[in-house]
Amino acid sequence: MTNQNAGHNETKDPASAARGSELANDFTVSVHYDHRLYREDIAGSIAHARMMGRQGIVDKHDVNKIIDGLVEIAEEIESGKFKWKSDLEDIHMNVESRLFELIGDSAGHLHTARSRNDQIATDTRLWTQKVCAQAFQSCVALQRELVKLAEKHIDTILPGYTHLQRGQPVVLAHHLMAYFEMFDRDATRFAQVAEAADVMPLGSGAMAGVPYPIDRDWIADELDFQEISRNSMDAVSDRDYIVEFLSASSLAMAHLSRLSEELIIWSSDEFGFIKLSDEFTSGSSIMPQKRNPDFAELIRGKTGRVFGSMMSLLTTIKGLPLTYNRDLQEDKEGLFDTADTVIKSLDSATGMIAGMVVNPERMYKAATNSFVLATDIADYLVRKGVPFREAYIAVSNLSKQCISDDVGFGELELSDFQRASDLFDNGVMDITLESAVAARDVPGGTAPNRVREAIAEAKRMLAEAEE
Repeated sequence: MTNQNAGHNETKDPASAARGSELANDFTVSVHYDHRLYREDIAGSIAHARMMGRQGIVDKHDVNKIIDGLVEIAEEIESGKFKWKSDLEDIHMNVESRLFELIGDSAGHLHTARSRNDQIATDTRLWTQKVCAQAFQSCVALQRELVKLAEKHIDTILPGYTHLQRGQPVVLAHHLMAYFEMFDRDATRFAQVAEAADVMPLGSGAMAGVPYPIDRDWIADELDFQEISRNSMDAVSDRDYIVEFLSASSLAMAHLSRLSEELIIWSSDEFGFIKLSDEFTSGSSIMPQKRNPDFAELIRGKTGRVFGSMMSLLTTIKGLPLTYNRDLQEDKEGLFDTADTVIKSLDSATGMIAGMVVNPERMYKAATNSFVLATDIADYLVRKGVPFREAYIAVSNLSKQCISDDVGFGELELSDFQRASDLFDNGVMDITLESAVAARDVPGGTAPNRVREAIAEAKRMLAEAEE
């Protein structure tokens, strides 16, 4: 498209009309980050222009010029040819000013029946829906890798921990499927945030609505919104959906941080339960033998940054009077950074799980060289009619004696058990790690057959999520 605006009167430029000393001040400029909304901004402008043409608010000839110009601007941005100007302050004025350069005075009709207040609210809601979908898919991808790994380790036994102390034996698949559940809740929350953001504010104007016969429902259909906002004042000032996204992201990062912590511990020489792939570790600058779990550590570290973004926005909005206030400009950097962080962290965790090598022998040895069967031995007495607390004390005393003698339960003779309680008989010698996990045969338990059921259900859920 040729420049149709040579020699124009700059006072007609809709962007020029908003210029002032404030716009030249770096303190107010947002285009260096809100340019990320260009797809949403242009899509919203095209829909708005088409609606005004349909409603007879703007001549269709001008509408067609506006749309052609906006399409060209989108192509310029995509190709890297577009020149962002900080003196135009934000994404909206940059696009509108360039539109004026391309098509002349017709560009002045674009901002009829709208404000930057409802424009940015629309852009941000569209963008949030998009990244919610991405975060949802990243959660599902991580869940898929957890299920794949779990399927390989239904019979791999390791100690289960409480307080980071060996507690009871579990199968690795059961442990992995616990994280499946966490990330399933995260995926659900991202889907719920997308639904919360699926309300179109365009048509609210600056705060009171607009005095033109606009068709908000038509624009909503064009932009694939399910509904329109019910109150113009709330529509331009509401940022709840961003807080909800930051909250969902914070919980996802908390779960990722827990997973990362375990991967860090498990990959240490002291544990040796797993080995992370070279792709998701790094070498030391001075110690040639080392591979550091840098990705897991960075996920753990970036969690605090996401938490901070949520608290920052909550603090920003807590005292804002209706309606729009410039404070709300501060919602975007945290939103953009959080979206980038949580999606990259989810994808990194997926890669770590996919490339992780498990050491079943080391896990089994850790369970063997411990007292993780203590509860099962106590339960053996309970089945003989002993109250659990009495059985607990008997086995506790037995454990203390074993620790004193530097032996494990597996090294004891029947006579050793009978010194703790004369109700012990040969059956106690049949208690093993395998029998202990098999005994937890309740829904949600670690028994291998229950874990197989959980994996089958997880696969059904993943298939449903992909539909």
